[in-house]
Parts: sequence; C-alpha cells; structure tokens
Amino acid sequence: MHTATCLCGAVKVEVNTNLPAPNACHCSQCRKQSGHYWASVDLKSENVTIYGEDNVTWYQASEKVRRGFCKTCGSFLFWDPIHHDTIAVAMGAFDGATHTKLALHIFVSDKGDYYDITDGLTQNQQ
Repeated sequence: MHTATCLCGAVKVEVNTNLPAPNACHCSQCRKQSGHYWASVDLKSENVTIYGEDNVTWYQASEKVRRGFCKTCGSFLFWDPIHHDTIAVAMGAFDGATHTKLALHIFVSDKGDYYDITDGLTQNQQ
C-alpha cells in the first residue's frame, strides 16, 4: 500500500498495488500547471482510493482529459483521461519510499528551453 497527500492534507490517496515506472511529461499544459515538468504514475482506477474527494477541483483541460488539484492548497495531484479506467497520480505527492524509478520522458518536443534532459532515459517527442 502506498499513500499520497496534498500539501495541506485535505486530500489523501491510497494505492493498493505496487507502483509501475513513472514518466515525466514535458508538455506545455503540465509545465504550466506544475511550474516545471510533471512526473506521475499511471494506475488502474480500481487500485486508487481518494479520500477528501470533495476537496478536489477538476479542471477540464481538453475533451479527453481532466486535471485534479486540491482546492485548498492547490497541489496538482491527478491527470484523469476521461472514459478510461486509469488515472495518473503525481509522484511528488507520495509519502515515503515509492520503490520505483522514472522510466521515460514524454512530450519532450514541448519542453522548456531552460533545462536539458541528461539522465539517459528514453525521450518520446510526443
């Protein structure tokens, strides 16, 4: 079991499975919402329980995706593809050891010009 929380603790997430390898998204939406690139892990929705969901505000980022954040502290917690059985949870929200490592970078064609990706991981342009 893994737990994650927002900065103020109003939202808590429990994940009842091992975490797969996360990715780092460099798209303009993730950069603007997080302030940099955003690392998250994709999980089956059935393995994720959200407590304090009334404190989550959902932003409809496109026809296909909504983004969830704590309405109290603003922590960006979720990337939720609509009509799918998965949800992405922010790696930075997890409490304690995650026992996983970043696997790849996505949307690197949109990355900021102020940093380089030098970790040797796979870089997908989109």
